[in-house]
Amino acid sequence: MALTATIYNLDIDLADIDRGIYERLHLRVARQPSETIEYMLMRVFAYCLEYADGIALTEGVAAGDEPAVLIRDLTGRINAWIEVGMPDADRLHRGHKRAGRAAVYTHRDVRKLLAQLAAANVHRLADIPVYTFERRFIDEVASLIERRSHLSLSITERELYLEIGGRTFATTIVEHRAK
Repeated sequence: MALTATIYNLDIDLADIDRGIYERLHLRVARQPSETIEYMLMRVFAYCLEYADGIALTEGVAAGDEPAVLIRDLTGRINAWIEVGMPDADRLHRGHKRAGRAAVYTHRDVRKLLAQLAAANVHRLADIPVYTFERRFIDEVASLIERRSHLSLSITERELYLEIGGRTFATTIVEHRAK
């Protein structure tokens, strides 16, 4: 018998001061059986940090050839290809060429990821930002996420502030580039 996805209903108060975005988001996120809670959390953070018209969460690890997050224009054309974790270099290459803009949000070892991407032939790799968060931040927040959760997320000057379950956390969003 195949395992089914676990559904998380997340209400998020998003305040991205840097970009002037203030939204109340209601996300229904399917966490696949092979997906860690940390990976799912990074998908949600990537969605919030990239939030724009036309943004969509895909099915995560079950999305096949799609990234974790896509941004499409009104015609359906892909404008941004957003990967999470340790993305496949070939898929990132194809996605970046197709969309014209790509980014990676990772909770994994960034040095290993950058080395893997640098060893591959990724389209305009130096133009792809790789964002990381403090590992302790991800672990602590992951331990508090429930199937129904309310989060308040504020971003200012690449600092992320998060309130969940009456507790407040902060982390710096660090940008890396492959050379």
